[in-house]
Amino acid sequence: MSDNVVPLFENPTPTPVEPSPLVTAAVATPAAEKAPVPLWARSARGIRTVATHENTKTACRATARHGLYVIGGARIVARRTWEGRTASRYERMLRAAEAAGNMEAAAEWEERGQRFRQERHRRRMDLLTAPMDAAKGIAAGAGIGAGGLLLLGIMLAVANGDWTDIYAPTMAVVELVRWIVLIITVTWGPLVTIGPWALVLGLWAVGRNQQAAPQWALPANVRSGEGEPITPSIVVLALRNLGIAPLRNAIKEMGDAGASMLGPIRIAGCGVEVDVTLPSGVSTDEVQNRRRKLAENLARHEHEVFITIPQAARTVRLWVADSGALDEPIGPSPLTTDQDLTANYKTGKAPWGQDLRGDAAALSLYQRHLLITGLSNQGKTAALRALALWLALDKSVEFRLADLKGAGDWAMFDGLATVLIQGPTDDHVVQATEMLEGGVSEMERRLQAPPGTVFPPLVLLVDEAQVAFMCPVVDEERRPYGGSKATSRYFMAARKIHNQGRAVNVTLWQGTQDPTDQNLPKLVREGAHTRASLALGTESQARMALGDKAVDGGAAPNLLRPGLDKGTLVVASDGIAIPAGQASITVRTHFIDTDEAALITARARAMRDGVTTLHVIERDEVRDPLADIATVIGDTNRVLTQDVLQRLAVLAEDTYGSWTHADLKRVLDGTAAEPYKSDGRMVIGRERIARALANRDTNGSASAS
Repeated sequence: MSDNVVPLFENPTPTPVEPSPLVTAAVATPAAEKAPVPLWARSARGIRTVATHENTKTACRATARHGLYVIGGARIVARRTWEGRTASRYERMLRAAEAAGNMEAAAEWEERGQRFRQERHRRRMDLLTAPMDAAKGIAAGAGIGAGGLLLLGIMLAVANGDWTDIYAPTMAVVELVRWIVLIITVTWGPLVTIGPWALVLGLWAVGRNQQAAPQWALPANVRSGEGEPITPSIVVLALRNLGIAPLRNAIKEMGDAGASMLGPIRIAGCGVEVDVTLPSGVSTDEVQNRRRKLAENLARHEHEVFITIPQAARTVRLWVADSGALDEPIGPSPLTTDQDLTANYKTGKAPWGQDLRGDAAALSLYQRHLLITGLSNQGKTAALRALALWLALDKSVEFRLADLKGAGDWAMFDGLATVLIQGPTDDHVVQATEMLEGGVSEMERRLQAPPGTVFPPLVLLVDEAQVAFMCPVVDEERRPYGGSKATSRYFMAARKIHNQGRAVNVTLWQGTQDPTDQNLPKLVREGAHTRASLALGTESQARMALGDKAVDGGAAPNLLRPGLDKGTLVVASDGIAIPAGQASITVRTHFIDTDEAALITARARAMRDGVTTLHVIERDEVRDPLADIATVIGDTNRVLTQDVLQRLAVLAEDTYGSWTHADLKRVLDGTAAEPYKSDGRMVIGRERIARALANRDTNGSASAS
């Protein structure tokens, strides 16, 4: 064997590689120790921490605030003194009246200023003769006083028989003067020491009362202004800072007397109300378009300030809620608290809720078509149902009702309404349309009755009416049920009722959501006498819901807060009391839940002789029992026969509600899916049902072939 054996696993000698200069430096240089922080840096850091601490800021702010109270109080006292001695107050009020365009008030202030100047001149002229008059008065007083004391002394001397008593009264007066001088001498030093501090304290009290300090120095709760009461100065400052140049310039010319624009601030429910007469050159639209900024200037949220247009020219009416008041719930409906409450269709008004002032808001429903709209889940159905529940307490009223949502919100009217349709399908829309067309037929019959005939009220109510307008189904004559053309059956039925129905007590109530020209045609929405809207997304939708007049007058359902202002409606109607000069009113409706609604309808049913409700949507259908059994079993392997019977009854009450185990066995016999025992109980298997369906379909297809 050769001695030249090369080991296979011998580690070869590594080839030396010249290291990179950077690596060499990194390896060669030991890790540098962290340099100690200098004392001055630690001190500076500590000083900065202390200086920027919130407690330090609060203390500095408090110190500055109380010092500035004194300065501000001195300025206020000086201004009051100057105005009391000069005619500057009258000049300021005169300029304010001129800036506001009120020439009558300007003339009055000019006259009052002139009277003040005349009286001031007379007082100054009196001062020229005052020294001589004062000297004469002092001399006369001294002579009379000395004579009186001498006479008193003579009387004492005669009475006591001692002639030295003649000087006793005079000496008593001298002694009194000596004591007065002594008291003044003793107290003068402390008075001189305390006096300036008392003056400073008085100025501080005046400044603190008027918050005479910069905004940054005031306490946090004052800086935020939340909950701050509304005063004339706050309203004027809020208007001045709106960003309207003519308004700002006019207020500057008025000085602090900009409050001359304001009418009296009146308590109005859970807030205050004030009319603002705008200066020349400022339109009401400019103020309305800056509602959010005005609310923030008043330290309120946008939904807590409402701007309407009263009858007076160049005037806006501001209603400002107390902070947080609109977030508090209102009380329960009288329908739930008064068990003896009844309704009168012709003369009564439905207790709907409260207006923003906290007063009861009641709506007349007499011969008025009704439209309520808003975004989804804002309380539309509850608001509409509250009116129907009240009217149901008038036993002369007949309801025909279609709920195109079918969630059971109107189920309590079963046995009360003569027609009740519940469901969102096209078939439900067809039946709702036929219901309206039946109302048209009844209207036409009444119109042909002899004059003077009195007809009981008939209310046709369609909730979620947008489903009907958007329905694509056509009938045998190719006429669409939905849409807004003259061929649309639902549209034309609604239009006919709007045109002539109220004359014979046939009215149409509709509830719809998220209005557009497609799901709420213009002619239909404008045919309603009472139009109400919950929160909406845009101003254009607000105009669709309430009309241009109401929106131009300040109605703004698009500014309501979705989710937070549930049940709050903006209403335009002659059936509700609206303040003079306004086109709409905001109502916070009472909420009546489903259980309470059921109790109210029970009372309404008890008032009637008995109503048979026609569920016209319940058409005869050919059911497939085997397919329905597969449906109720679902993905479960085995289901008890009793549970299958219960689920079938829920699926189709009319077909399977009376089924027994024998009926179930009869249907499944011969299908290889008969009930069988599992753990001692009768069950039905999912796989067996599936095979039976497959075999049936296969056999059916083969037979057809």
